[in-house]
Amino acid sequence: MSGQQMFRPAKPRRAFDEIIAQIRDLIQRGELKPGDRLPSERVLAEQFAVSRNTVREALRMLEISGLITLKKGATGGAFISRADSSVVARSLSDTLYLTDFSLADVTEARLWIESIVVRVACERMTEEQLAALDDNVKVAAKLTDEQDWERKALVHLDFHNLLADATGNPLMSIMMRSLMEMMREIVLSVGPTQSDFMLRSRRRLLTKFRQRDADGAVQEMERYLRRLHKLWLSGSYPGSRTAGAATPSA
Repeated sequence: MSGQQMFRPAKPRRAFDEIIAQIRDLIQRGELKPGDRLPSERVLAEQFAVSRNTVREALRMLEISGLITLKKGATGGAFISRADSSVVARSLSDTLYLTDFSLADVTEARLWIESIVVRVACERMTEEQLAALDDNVKVAAKLTDEQDWERKALVHLDFHNLLADATGNPLMSIMMRSLMEMMREIVLSVGPTQSDFMLRSRRRLLTKFRQRDADGAVQEMERYLRRLHKLWLSGSYPGSRTAGAATPSA
């Protein structure tokens, strides 16, 4: 692809954004596919009619966004990345961080999303996926006994990711991971709760899953999230690091 004219000159005042936009457009149209190598910086600079430094900065932003991979060496260059759900999840997480939201917004969104996830997961999950959820709860219980609250909180968060995986829908997994990544940062900053009510709820939820009781499972998750919200509003719970803490473990 390096020998053909792929790009048109970029307008000077918006060259950086236009370079990114043109490359994104070619990817979306399928003219650039995973594994394809972009022309060299010199060729790109000529085609875009900009400096090599402008091209280099645009490529760096495309790398950060996960659309391309930059490799060094004689066989290196800029390559179109293969699909990576973790990159998409991080991008969504970054967007969430830049959005103004309240505690009520967080709870409301989780009630909507997780109610759907729980219902579908209850209907579709395999015995192996159910066993993975059970293992997650056992690990959380062990960490609770050891009073390893931070690791316990992270294990609790991963429970939600496992649930999303059990739906069999990769987009649902991506959305849940982005949400849990945001929750992870908040939990670690304000301090995880030292309560064991989450473990009790998880065990009741597992029982509903084994019975394939989707309605009961949804009700359990909704009760859990609403109780969690009350803790958020109180700002007072064992393990809180700040007065009026916003978010305990999820």
